[in-house]
Amino acid sequence: MTLIILLFAIGLVLLGFEVIIPGGVLGLFGGLAMIGGCVVAFAEYGVGGGVVTTLVGAALVALLIFVEFALLPKTKAGKRMFLQTAVSGTTTPRPEKDYTGSEGRTVTTLAPSGYVLIDGRRLEAFARNGYLEPDVPIKVVGVDNFRLIVIPNN
Repeated sequence: MTLIILLFAIGLVLLGFEVIIPGGVLGLFGGLAMIGGCVVAFAEYGVGGGVVTTLVGAALVALLIFVEFALLPKTKAGKRMFLQTAVSGTTTPRPEKDYTGSEGRTVTTLAPSGYVLIDGRRLEAFARNGYLEPDVPIKVVGVDNFRLIVIPNN
């Protein structure tokens, strides 16, 4: 009986730490320890004892999950561990027209990415030569996904 309790305790601790240190390894070993406890119960106490032990193990895991996901996020420590707000942000929209051949100026340093001003619009750009200072005349030579590919326009 002591081995079963020890395996369950180790399994629950490892499963509990899985929330703090994600990656699956602790959860895997915790689950294996819990299964090991059930196997030992079946071997020592037969089918009846094994079934009872399996049900107790399942109830303990359910209780652990409830504590971790319902109660822990409301604690002071849990509020620091769990994400409380949604991440909001947008990507640069794809240019609505083909700017290839257009001319403009750099708004920010392109090292190699930054922003350029073309036709009064601020657009994300990539400097083909790797680095451009702000306020440098540029020419668009292509489009790559959501950014313009530019070169200095001398």
